[in-house]
Amino acid sequence: MILSAPALAQAPAADAAAADAAAAEAEQGLGEIVVTATRSAQSIQKVPISMQALGEEKLQERQVKGLSDFAALLPSVSFEGIGPGRNTAFFRGIVPAGGAYASVGYYLDDMPITGTEVPDIHAYDLERVEALSGPQGTLYGAGSLAGTIRLITNKPKLDTFEFGYDVEANKYGKGDFGGQLESYINVPLAPTLAMRAMGYYRRDGGYIDNTPNNGTFNDGSSSTLTLGDNNPNTSYTLDNSDIAKDDYNTIREFGGRFQLLWQPTEGWDITPEITAQKQVARGYFGYDPRVGDLEVHDYDQTKNDDRWYQAALSIHGHIGDWDIVSATGYFKRRTRTLNDYTYYTVTYDGFGPGYESYLQFFDNCTGSGASQQCQMINPTQYYHADTHRNKFTQELRISTPKDWPFDVTVGGFYQRQKNELNTSYAIRGLDTITGYTATGGGDVAGGLIGVPAMYGIAYDEDGNPYFDTSDVINANGNPLGTMILGTQAVKGDAFYYVEQDQLYHDKAIFAEGHYNITPTLKLTGGIRYFWTDYKVRGFAGVAGSAAGVGCTTPLPDDERLTCVNTNPNAADGTGRYKEDGETHKVALDWQFQPDKMVYFNYSTGFRPGGFNRPLRIRSLGKIVNVAPFKSETLTNFEVGVKTTWNNIFRFNAAVYYEKWNNIQYGVVVSGAQGAGMTGNAGKAEVKGIEYDADLRLGKVTISTSGAFNDAKLKGDFCNFALNTETESIAQLSSCTLGEFVEGSSPPTPQVAAANGTRLPRQPRFKGTTSIRYDTDLGDYAAYIQGAALYQTGATQDLNVESNELLGNTKGFVSFDFSGGIKKDNWSVTLFLQNAFDKRGQLTRNTFCSIDFCANSSRTFTIKPQFFGIRFGQKF
Repeated sequence: MILSAPALAQAPAADAAAADAAAAEAEQGLGEIVVTATRSAQSIQKVPISMQALGEEKLQERQVKGLSDFAALLPSVSFEGIGPGRNTAFFRGIVPAGGAYASVGYYLDDMPITGTEVPDIHAYDLERVEALSGPQGTLYGAGSLAGTIRLITNKPKLDTFEFGYDVEANKYGKGDFGGQLESYINVPLAPTLAMRAMGYYRRDGGYIDNTPNNGTFNDGSSSTLTLGDNNPNTSYTLDNSDIAKDDYNTIREFGGRFQLLWQPTEGWDITPEITAQKQVARGYFGYDPRVGDLEVHDYDQTKNDDRWYQAALSIHGHIGDWDIVSATGYFKRRTRTLNDYTYYTVTYDGFGPGYESYLQFFDNCTGSGASQQCQMINPTQYYHADTHRNKFTQELRISTPKDWPFDVTVGGFYQRQKNELNTSYAIRGLDTITGYTATGGGDVAGGLIGVPAMYGIAYDEDGNPYFDTSDVINANGNPLGTMILGTQAVKGDAFYYVEQDQLYHDKAIFAEGHYNITPTLKLTGGIRYFWTDYKVRGFAGVAGSAAGVGCTTPLPDDERLTCVNTNPNAADGTGRYKEDGETHKVALDWQFQPDKMVYFNYSTGFRPGGFNRPLRIRSLGKIVNVAPFKSETLTNFEVGVKTTWNNIFRFNAAVYYEKWNNIQYGVVVSGAQGAGMTGNAGKAEVKGIEYDADLRLGKVTISTSGAFNDAKLKGDFCNFALNTETESIAQLSSCTLGEFVEGSSPPTPQVAAANGTRLPRQPRFKGTTSIRYDTDLGDYAAYIQGAALYQTGATQDLNVESNELLGNTKGFVSFDFSGGIKKDNWSVTLFLQNAFDKRGQLTRNTFCSIDFCANSSRTFTIKPQFFGIRFGQKF
């Protein structure tokens, strides 16, 4: 259902009031939906912003466990990613593909966990999930350009003991078994003190099979690599039989939450809270249709070990008639990731001769000096990363007395976030190799593979390699040797390494007020002024990148940031970006009947720009400058209605038009060895409709919600390219459709996407409908429910050429069924999701650059058929 409220965080007392109101819902009719985003219990039908909400009962009925589950039930929300803890949500087709900030705010209660690839927060003991569509920058800031998702927890209660648990066993249709155990407890400790705790353990069985490749790639061609030359004596055959496994994408997860509520005096609530979670997800959660249904060919391990905690302190009180809220939070997250990166090696192998130094590495040698002979090692790459994120947040809000003729909330916000990145695109054993083949060494006449070289190799006018006897690189080498002693490793076993410290500061002051022009006509206005700055310092590149700034490789394993190439133009090597500005909103709502309202909302949002590090261009043998990318803005115009009819039919709808300027987009520039940058792609517009409806006829409840989005580019998106004269990378000042960038290799189209190109990832239409029947069977309360999910297809990348490589997803319809009985304090639920085992395609992604890895793209779908039984008790 679509609900609505300004985006203010709630206080504990307001949450308790909301829970009491929900509990008092009438047995017949729809009852009142209550939200607390304005810090007081208020009907969702009374506030003028489009918002969707999933209550606790709905979350349980639809088997919602995390982000991908509730995103499927929110028509305005889409997402991309490659598995739990590695997904990013979007609203209304506003899908940036670059930049330092997320476009969607992600909150646990009052505290932001905003960022890309957000943690997959377990959905248990939640009061509701709220999804606020459109810019929420006035009260939520830079991370809420397109919308905000809030997970609202159940709060401690002072006068009630509560205990409950739920046990579930489940299975994916043709996949593995799984299950989970969840429990919560609420204990009044004193008249003014209570605690609430929640804990759980979850194991999901897998449903993707990593099948043996049997000597072939996914297109049926031989999996034997030629290793960057035309020499029949150099080859390597890929074989994944050692790690092939059915149902390999499992999840193991555990976590909990502890909260206290203390009322030291009347009108004051102090609520400390800590939530912690560890999730280990193995394998890909998408499949490769070229291999088979729910099958892939992975040649190395894929695993995401994601652990985090959030500590928060909320203080809500009154000084005189003034209402005060302080929200303090600290978020700490560490992710350790492994990923198969073999297809990047396969891509380089496909480039043909001249890439020996990227593919031929040697160890396990016999002999010495000119007689030394070494054996080739497995050249395939894998990815491993260790990323640390720490965020401190403080917000203070003050609201005017209730008896004033208008109400205003003013506040201040501060946030400091530090990210530590340690990322390796690596080859196992690269740090201990004896040597590697020189470029051209595989095809030089008479060359000996795996034997130390005496001479360097050069090319004649016809492009043929030869031994350059004037270039003695190792006097003790063999005159016919082609192996250069040493390693290509940058640090550890990394062929390409990223080691950075990123520091973000965000500060803001804001105000939002309401004034009743007449008893039924209300004006709302808000403004936020912000200051943001960003610093990044570190290293990114190959061994040649390190040599370019005077560093010796391999870099020491026991120290960080010993080599810095982020910004050679700065004395300390630090890349910097700062910006300030404002965002605002105006809303007008008319309550023309007690249960019917029409409103207009105008709001703006922003996402800061940022720094681009210089990139190394292989053909030049040097690094070149890249201009910073600009901030992007979103302007939203929205008209909506919220109506209830005789307490049995509720209909809400919103029509909107959004203008998106300076779209931030990640680009891999030709010649930059697969390294990327962020640029501004131009302008776009989104026209859309959101709706929800609920009809209750006695024991039957019918609910439906949906969203239509027509999102497209306004004006041509000119590509980015190297300017050899200025030795810099920038966007083309003008571009012509069908023409290519002069001198680019491989050829780069001048126009990345033409005027009118559809924005990616968002289906034009997405919706869900459910029908529920409640009845009594003797002493048992029972229900049965059927639900449908449906959406149209979507493009996958704004760049037309890249999108053609990936291909569009297809539309689908899937059906879920559930039923249950309840008596006294226990309940049993049976559920069947995706009953007919459809492959509903959500997104299609690659782990490396689309240009390089499109042939290994994975299709990510809704869950395959999934069924189970759930038993719970509440005391």
